[in-house]
Amino acid sequence: YHFVGTSTFSEYTVVHVGCLAKINPLAPLDKVCLLSCGISTGLGATLNVAKPKKGSTVAVFGLGAVGLAAAEGARFSGASRIIGVDLHSGRFEEAKKFGVTEFVNPKEHKKPVQEVIAELTNGGVDRSIECTGSV
Repeated sequence: YHFVGTSTFSEYTVVHVGCLAKINPLAPLDKVCLLSCGISTGLGATLNVAKPKKGSTVAVFGLGAVGLAAAEGARFSGASRIIGVDLHSGRFEEAKKFGVTEFVNPKEHKKPVQEVIAELTNGGVDRSIECTGSV
């Protein structure tokens, strides 16, 4: 095992059977490939680590593939408020499909984003999930 434990930059690799998934040959690979990393990372981080409770408030920082999957995990868990935070305001419409109920673009505020969220929520969120590509 080499890079990330799977030697991902090689033509052939040896992995544990638990790391494999059989893919239907008819499945479109350009869609299925998303399941291997971004979706499982965001959904898994939310469901297995953050574990938001029903009725809780969750902030998701970064609304790319990982962030949208994290938002879906929060929605699936029953979070009543899911605040999406992203520098691209155009992502809010798509994010609504994944459960995001409110949106904050830090560029549109003069104060730090944590202060904006604290005011928006009367003190802060129950869970915060960081999914930005770079900080």
